[in-house]
Amino acid sequence: MRSALSLRFWPRSLAFRVIAFSTVWAILTLIVIFTLITTLYRQASERGFDSLLSAHLFNLIGSVGVSEGGSLTGAPDLGDLRFSEPNSGWYWSVEPASEGARGDLHSSSMTKTIPSPSVAEAPFNSSFQRSYATEGINGEELEVFESEFVLDAKNRAARFRVMGNQTELDQEIATFQRRLLTYLSLFGVGMIAINAIAILLGLQPLRRVRNALAMVREGTAQRLDGRFPAEIEPLANETNALIENNKRIVERSRTQVGNLAHSLKTPLAVLINEGRALGGAKGQLIAEQAASMQTQVDHYLQRARVAAQRDSVVYRTPVAPLVQRIVRVLQKLNPQTNLSLSLPATDIIFAGEREDLEELLGNLLDNAMKWAKSAVAVSVLPISGKDGAGKDASLFEISIEDDGPGIPEDKAREALKRGRRLDETKPGTGLGLAIVADLVNEYGGALALERSGMGGLKAVVRLRSLH
Repeated sequence: MRSALSLRFWPRSLAFRVIAFSTVWAILTLIVIFTLITTLYRQASERGFDSLLSAHLFNLIGSVGVSEGGSLTGAPDLGDLRFSEPNSGWYWSVEPASEGARGDLHSSSMTKTIPSPSVAEAPFNSSFQRSYATEGINGEELEVFESEFVLDAKNRAARFRVMGNQTELDQEIATFQRRLLTYLSLFGVGMIAINAIAILLGLQPLRRVRNALAMVREGTAQRLDGRFPAEIEPLANETNALIENNKRIVERSRTQVGNLAHSLKTPLAVLINEGRALGGAKGQLIAEQAASMQTQVDHYLQRARVAAQRDSVVYRTPVAPLVQRIVRVLQKLNPQTNLSLSLPATDIIFAGEREDLEELLGNLLDNAMKWAKSAVAVSVLPISGKDGAGKDASLFEISIEDDGPGIPEDKAREALKRGRRLDETKPGTGLGLAIVADLVNEYGGALALERSGMGGLKAVVRLRSLH
């Protein structure tokens, strides 16, 4: 699941964008370089090929003459062994081109006559030369340089042809292209890898900032400490200023909450005392309503305090010691009830204040002990899941169940409403489960009331934990 989410958010990564852009740019650059080099190499090879054929042609012309009887004579040696290898694709030939000249000469490599196109198809230029492509003896492509030259004063002329293996040239060019592609590919992979490493190392300070912020969020640090690059240092400074400002806001909120609590405490106490002193139905009504007001004020002040701290620096509360202490106290207060506790081997740290977790557990355990017949079971275990915002988070689950009468499913939601009591025979104000629901909601957790395997109620609370 986590890998799928990582792939989902990769395109939003700055490192991914920079590496992807640089990779695409490197690939396009290498393609342009490959195309440019191969084009230049082909042009240079073809020019060299044509120059070689032209040189062989002039060497052939200089090596052939005509006898008095009109026969073509000469033993041309063009200095290339390929003209001696049968069907090598490299040939030369000399044929009569005018009256009075007879016979023909050709290289030993030419075992078969190679036809030439008509002058209409491939005309001569002003120097009585022409070049064209034709098919060789073994089906290879030949590049032919041809010229007609007058050999003596009697205007006896001969047609000289030098043929080179164009297929061989194309194969050499293709081999060069494959080697060049291999070298450029290796160079490109290395360049992309080095570029990716350099980008990731360059973004390393951002990871340090993220880790420092995680430490602040988890409560192990109060500010971003360390030396950061010049581009990131202003961000770290502004973040530290924001943390300090947030702390001041929280402290100011707590001070105002405390002041409000103290300002309301005395008037409410006076109303309660006066109501009791007044006596009678009216006095009892005044005392009860004042006490209810005091309970409501305390609850909403508590809720305001939790809301004020929720988005600030997170507190760290070890869960196991707190649960063990509350269970020991309640076991002493209720010796007739068998209270069992199951804790995980790993430490769980609650991302909140100790007092809030105490109130939450106290209300749930008090409710379970009140309704249980003979047994209550408490278990704590770490889980993985999503927080209130739907994001992956580390969570832990507290399960408290009893063997009491339980709550019907259709009345479970009703039990969470403030002041609602499903059974008036038991003492209480009906605020316990409502306070638990509000605390869980403020911390972005979840509360569920289910049927227990022991027969009674099972309350399951899920809250965020720190790593």
